[in-house]
Amino acid sequence: MEIPVIDFSKLERGEAMAALHEACEKWGFFMIENHIVDTEVMEKVKTLTKAHYEQDMKPAFLASETAKSLATNEYVHDRDWESSFFVWHRPNSTITALPDHLRQSMEEYIRQLVRLAEKLSELMCENLGIRRSHMMEAFAGSIGPSVGTKVAMYPECPRPDLMRGLREHTDAGGIILLLQDDHVPGLEFLKGGEWVKIPPSKNNRIFVNIGDQVEILSNGLYKSAVHRVMAMKDGNRLSVATFYNPAGDAVISPASDLLLPKDIRFKDYLSLYTQTKFGDKAIRFQSLKTMATNN
Repeated sequence: MEIPVIDFSKLERGEAMAALHEACEKWGFFMIENHIVDTEVMEKVKTLTKAHYEQDMKPAFLASETAKSLATNEYVHDRDWESSFFVWHRPNSTITALPDHLRQSMEEYIRQLVRLAEKLSELMCENLGIRRSHMMEAFAGSIGPSVGTKVAMYPECPRPDLMRGLREHTDAGGIILLLQDDHVPGLEFLKGGEWVKIPPSKNNRIFVNIGDQVEILSNGLYKSAVHRVMAMKDGNRLSVATFYNPAGDAVISPASDLLLPKDIRFKDYLSLYTQTKFGDKAIRFQSLKTMATNN
């Protein structure tokens, strides 16, 4: 299956907005191109994180219990074949722990990426028929949304049949923007009971997927998708995943405009149904909301 690719420069127009809505509703993930993030900054982040892994992370990973666990020749269920670290950007930054050259590039990248996440949130809300600012406001809590980045390297694995790069899961948060390797594959998403292989990100595309909180806020219209990373025998796969999430104290619930009214009697619904039985049920449900508002 060929995954959706959204031309960010054309969003706000009908065709591109429809493509974004379909990707969120039927896939839960997509790629964007012609976006607002500087490609030179993206390339610098990739280059510097790869160098950081080779110098500061690789020796520890090769000596780790994860690496040693393959010697048993049994499938490993409770570990992932990855070397990773996590940094917070908002509300409080922990990025000062990184080397200066990587920190500076990462800070500029995140500054631009947050703007992209905010824009995507507005466009998703518009497609849902709710206020464009609804998601940003819902995520803000008392101190603003949480933004953090997981930097992971999935090293060459001598026995990819014995361990996942990262086990199957959905993401807990909001909008996830992934700067991934442009050569080594391994990421897979579940759609319709089949695993879709996500290709490396050529031409500086950014991969986007929806987290559980967007599914909740959209009343289930937009889906968070199960995904995994396969361990690969050839090549190290880079993953820089940034999470645009709700604040810790944010309360996320379905947007009220997306909920059906609770106070419509069945006999009233049945009366409406008999008049519109062969029409679009979405129009019928919208009529219910209008009835509840006017009562």
